[in-house]
Amino acid sequence: MKKNRISRRTFIGTTTVAALGSSVFGMRNIYGGDLKHKPSKDIVSIVKVNNGDIRTAVEEAIDLLGGLKTVTKGQESIMLKPNLVAPSRDYTTKVEVVKAVAQLMQKAGKNVLIGEGSAAAPAFNVIDGEICRTNKQNILDGMQKSVFDALGYTEMAASLNIPLINLHSGDIVEVKLKNGLAAKSVKIHKKLVDVDLVCSIPMMKTHSLATVTLAMKNLIGLYPGTEYYAVRSWLHDRAAEKGSLGVAYEILDMNQAVTTGLSIIDATSAMEGNGPSSGTLVDMGLIVAGTSPLATDMVGATLMGFDISEIPFLKLAHETGMIPKLLEVIEIRGLHIAECKRQFVKPDIFKWTDINKSWGAKEI
Repeated sequence: MKKNRISRRTFIGTTTVAALGSSVFGMRNIYGGDLKHKPSKDIVSIVKVNNGDIRTAVEEAIDLLGGLKTVTKGQESIMLKPNLVAPSRDYTTKVEVVKAVAQLMQKAGKNVLIGEGSAAAPAFNVIDGEICRTNKQNILDGMQKSVFDALGYTEMAASLNIPLINLHSGDIVEVKLKNGLAAKSVKIHKKLVDVDLVCSIPMMKTHSLATVTLAMKNLIGLYPGTEYYAVRSWLHDRAAEKGSLGVAYEILDMNQAVTTGLSIIDATSAMEGNGPSSGTLVDMGLIVAGTSPLATDMVGATLMGFDISEIPFLKLAHETGMIPKLLEVIEIRGLHIAECKRQFVKPDIFKWTDINKSWGAKEI
């Protein structure tokens, strides 16, 4: 892969989560054609976390969708994809949320894996406060282990006997895209091809490139650093050349490459302002779940006070034929949006070409 210099800035990375694919409860769109056994409506649930009981809230949110066995019918191996951009609990998916999902999956007899490709970690690609780009496997492997360790995922996965997959390296395969926007194919870890379903579990955040981080944006973390660099700089440079706005091309391409459906947004605490790492934490106290990542993100963005048209990747998803297109056609169960909607402080928005000469420019 051709090398090129990129940039530097104070906010951490552009990793995180998403969905398209061809799962039974995944997105219906021009990419994958008609799906069999489609539900009559896309369903999204909104549940309050009471007294810090995350496990009960997660279970209730999934039950409101019809129950785990229903939303994962015919899908036995499942990769859980949290948003672990860097080793800080302030702006990453809580380990308690992923543990709750994993335990429910295991109880239902599913084969569970947890995978991530984080963006940055001190002493690996953060040197003297400067975030650097790298595609060196030894650095990426050490970085991913340090993130899993620091955030409690190593201990949690070991306690449940669940494999942790470093998505930066290993057996990397190429997946052709029917309607690629940034590229005609993407390279991903083979485990993502082998599993029946990728379940995106992001933290609800604003984002200075994508506007918001929710289920679809979370899947940017599936791009392996050995191919696309730790901060996905090579990827974003190529996508920007093609006209990608707010990293929308990169998001939709990865959502086309993997099979997704069930999405669970960790909105126990959320971030407003200049996310994904430099914003302010807000107490939302919610779990949001859906059978369609697009529908889930539409509800999530609305809960954050955004108009769907403000989010480049959601706007592009609709322009390319993905449905649902209207919030009104989504069946919302549990809490009503009006009960828990908050007007988030919006991030300062940058184009990738605004920052790629000043953030992550140093290569190691």
